[in-house]
Amino acid sequence: MTKTVKSEKAKQGRWGTSILAVLVVSLLLAFIIWGILEIYGQMIAPS
Repeated sequence: MTKTVKSEKAKQGRWGTSILAVLVVSLLLAFIIWGILEIYGQMIAPS
């Protein structure tokens, strides 16, 4: 026998602010590291 589940109970969890915070912080860290590496690359480049 097949069990029926209401659509409200079958849905996955919401995105929430914690997932959004992790995504935003990781993106900011990636840009900061990219900027540091750009500066470092220009400093060690031969003239």
